[in-house]
Amino acid sequence: MESRRNFIRTTAAGVIGMSLKNNAFSSNLFLEKRKRPVHVFSKCLQFLDYYKMAEVVAENGFDGADLTVRPGGQVLPKNVKVDLPKAIAALRKNGVDSKMIVTGINNPDDPLTTDILQTMANLGIKYYRLGYLDYDSDKSIPENLEIYKFTFEKLEKLNQRFGVHGGYQNHSGTRVGGPVWDLYHLLKNRDPQYIGVQYDIRHAIVEGGTSWSLGMKLLAPWIKTTDIKDFIWKKTEKEKWELVNVPLGEGMVDFDDYLELYNSSNIEAPISIHYEYDLGGAEHGRLNPKMSLDEISDWLKRDNDFFKNKLREFGLY
Repeated sequence: MESRRNFIRTTAAGVIGMSLKNNAFSSNLFLEKRKRPVHVFSKCLQFLDYYKMAEVVAENGFDGADLTVRPGGQVLPKNVKVDLPKAIAALRKNGVDSKMIVTGINNPDDPLTTDILQTMANLGIKYYRLGYLDYDSDKSIPENLEIYKFTFEKLEKLNQRFGVHGGYQNHSGTRVGGPVWDLYHLLKNRDPQYIGVQYDIRHAIVEGGTSWSLGMKLLAPWIKTTDIKDFIWKKTEKEKWELVNVPLGEGMVDFDDYLELYNSSNIEAPISIHYEYDLGGAEHGRLNPKMSLDEISDWLKRDNDFFKNKLREFGLY
């Protein structure tokens, strides 16, 4: 690992450094043409400033960063007009970009919602992830869905106004989107060009087991952006089963089956690789991780290489 780092710092400092800084514009034009640019979910890099984050993204072969623009994120919503342009400038100066961001947006009437959408649109960012919605236990599931239909309708109109797309992540658990079928009820009358799903295969398999493909087929017209991660089930000392996040290819996600369906569904949009296994706390967005940046970078590159090779096998990259 150290020899690879030394090589990067010496050779890449000259070759990559010069080419990225002198040809950032042409590099970004190349990324504009890529149908499925692979991003790193920047939660694990929040301990870095924008420029260093951008260097790490470029150095480890990503096409861009899926920036956290939410409370506790790399860009705070209240500062989005000033700080998001700074983060994007740092990325583009290093020859990479951001085609997608993660937000906490779930209220179309919040003034910060408009600030975020306007700023991202001005910067040429088309895709964002919505914030989560909770089920009100005092209401039935159908009653909850009827209420949230209006939320999705209003967000669709707002997204159309700014020419952007909002994707709701299917996340395992008891919130909206856990079972994925509820998302169909919220989206079936909505325009996929402006609102849809940020499909997460890891969470889909957690909840769907062997039936996950049915949910993916159902939601396919609304799936634009996607999240990539892996996991296993592990029995604890108390004889209970728990989820354990693992590097790509070491868990229960069958990426061949997934990419076969992904390909046949004609999905063309940015991809975000998430790092949720142990990175010394960086995986939780901590500002003082116990793992060194070199070690973190090695894991970033490892999963990026794995997934890009899978994409190439299916002619998708």
